[in-house]
Amino acid sequence: MKTTPLEKNHINLGAKMVSFAGYNMPLYYSSIKEEHHSVRNNAGLFDVSHMGEFIIEGSNSTELIQFISSNDISKISPGMSQYTVLPNDNGGVVDDLIIYQLEEKKYMLVVNASNIEKDLAWIRKQNLKFGAKIYDISNKFSLLAVQGPNAIKMIQSLTTENLFSLNSFEHIYSNFAGHKDVIISRTGYTGSDGLEIYFDSKYSNDIWNSIINIENKNPILPIGLGARDTLRLEMGYCLYGNELDENISPINAGLEWIIKRDKKFINSNNFLKEINDGPKNKLIGFELIKRAIPRSNYSILNQNEESIGRVTSGIFSPSLEKGIGLGYIKATELKKTNKIKIDIRGKAEEALIVKLPFYKKN
Repeated sequence: MKTTPLEKNHINLGAKMVSFAGYNMPLYYSSIKEEHHSVRNNAGLFDVSHMGEFIIEGSNSTELIQFISSNDISKISPGMSQYTVLPNDNGGVVDDLIIYQLEEKKYMLVVNASNIEKDLAWIRKQNLKFGAKIYDISNKFSLLAVQGPNAIKMIQSLTTENLFSLNSFEHIYSNFAGHKDVIISRTGYTGSDGLEIYFDSKYSNDIWNSIINIENKNPILPIGLGARDTLRLEMGYCLYGNELDENISPINAGLEWIIKRDKKFINSNNFLKEINDGPKNKLIGFELIKRAIPRSNYSILNQNEESIGRVTSGIFSPSLEKGIGLGYIKATELKKTNKIKIDIRGKAEEALIVKLPFYKKN
């Protein structure tokens, strides 16, 4: 099993460790509920060094990225980033990712840990006609996320740069916690404000300890994968392998906004046709009426208790104190009613289709 450079730190903090995407990762330290509320109300520190990072640079780097991704990279400039997907040939996606433009012809792609090898092979295959330079730096880079309403204020002391000046999806190079060439980005996967911090892996212990040891009446807590999932699900964010995969279209997932109509990319004609015709299945958010927990692959039923779809992700929401979930149902069913049922271990539990996100910031 693979490890991040901070594995010993997590074990020393008493983390419950689990296998995730081939890595030994912390599920929680104290409890998922406490860690979730720390991010919503104060600040939390995530080790997400299992994520993959590729550098694409050279004279045809922009052209390659325009071809392999659905969004329009020409809309950003150095110091900015963009959420997008890598479409495959059959209507699904290879991965969803964030692309950072570091320089005029230099980009960093941040991909899901479980897809590092697959993504790299796919991009290199497409690059045969472009000739850009591609480097996998996943094992050389670490990534920490500091998330929560107080996150930026609490780590401001670790750099001379004004972190509040960063807008969403902007990034800078900075000295941070005594180390040079650290990338600080105003991005995250929680729906709470915060930053993601990329740096040479050899600085991992120093930077982790500098953040976790910041003195404050309400300290920054370490956060595991459990709360990372409850936080992202309260926002209705897609998780690759659940809401997105090789066979699920981003249009089905409600991601039409990252499918650009005025550029050519892999399978763009079919995506545009799907937008015009309308998808057969749609991703929905739902809340259970009674206290229960929906789980992935539970059946979604209509009022006659006939199967009309399946749950892709489900939790008991710490913020809302109710069961919530995402799932795909037939598009025709959406026009009939907002009332559905979830088959939970043989019992049809009443639920309501709701507008995303589930969690609304104050």
